[in-house]
Amino acid sequence: MKYQKGNKKVIVAGHISLDITPVFHNSGEQKFSALLRPGKLLRVGKAQISTGGAVSNTGLGLHTLGADVLLMAKVGNDDFGLILKEKIRQSGCESSIPAVEGESTSYTVVIAPKGFDRFFIHDPGCNDTFCCGDVDFEQVSGASHFHFGYPTLMRRFYENNGEELVCLFRKIKELSLTTSLDLTSVDPDSEAAGCDWERILASVLPYVDFFVPSIEELGYMLDRELYDKWQERAGGDDVTSILSLSEDVEALADRALSLGAKAVLLKCGATGMYLKTAPEHFLEGWGGIACFQNSFVPDRVLSATGAGDTSIAAFIKAMLDGLRPEECLELAAATGASCVTAYDAVSGLLPFEVLREKIQSGWEQQNIIRP
Repeated sequence: MKYQKGNKKVIVAGHISLDITPVFHNSGEQKFSALLRPGKLLRVGKAQISTGGAVSNTGLGLHTLGADVLLMAKVGNDDFGLILKEKIRQSGCESSIPAVEGESTSYTVVIAPKGFDRFFIHDPGCNDTFCCGDVDFEQVSGASHFHFGYPTLMRRFYENNGEELVCLFRKIKELSLTTSLDLTSVDPDSEAAGCDWERILASVLPYVDFFVPSIEELGYMLDRELYDKWQERAGGDDVTSILSLSEDVEALADRALSLGAKAVLLKCGATGMYLKTAPEHFLEGWGGIACFQNSFVPDRVLSATGAGDTSIAAFIKAMLDGLRPEECLELAAATGASCVTAYDAVSGLLPFEVLREKIQSGWEQQNIIRP
């Protein structure tokens, strides 16, 4: 893709993996326990092999939307690493991703049957050893924005109360870039689950301009009692379907702002996205924003993999283009709805001009969040 003049360089760093997504042919009417029960042979279709993780999904999403992007991560010098690097090369996106001898490439098996939320079988691989020393700060210094994704799956960035994560963002801010930070869910049985995430966030968020987690991720980290109540009330269904805008979403956004973030964008699954900013914001017209954007009804749903990441890509691109915060939020939600129409993260993405036409033509929204 040819970049337009005046594009601002974006560095996307952090977690990367190879995604292996079997295509399910189930009707979508069975119970999950009946679909995947011990001893059962479940026939599936051809597996989709694609790049995954925040670096790939958000970075290639930005690239597809026309941004000037440099990807920073690392892989092992193994078969999965060779496949991953080749796919990124074919995308045409600039990257700085060494293949490290003796380390293994991260991979994820994405289980996404029809009618169910997806879940993941994941090996973090050398994401666990990625650290500040792997970031080329000379290249970063020539950029405008730095996005980092998934410290929750990267050992060096969550151990020792997140010292490495704080060090990274402090250095980035010293270079005068705008910054954004994304998370992913924490495995309750993992080492990361034992971390004091509120303490980690309190240390790093003063250096974060746009904090972009999901509502469930933030609830788990800042209010486990509330998170457990959500799970109980949802009864195994999508947690976002039982959330209250004021009691749950806005309250958690306020807590994240109080920890130092300049703006909080909460991904709320099928319900939509919520943006809240500090009263004093460094971008003109961005101070004191509180806005919920309903999700748009997708033309079809093949896989939700990467929908959150690519919606963040659209938000960052729109912000760097100088668009109003409400329009940034609208385009982010529209991009998420476009993403799910394909099995991989970027094939379903549409240019902003096409998204605006669909929205202006009355693109149906899902108005399902409680006040």
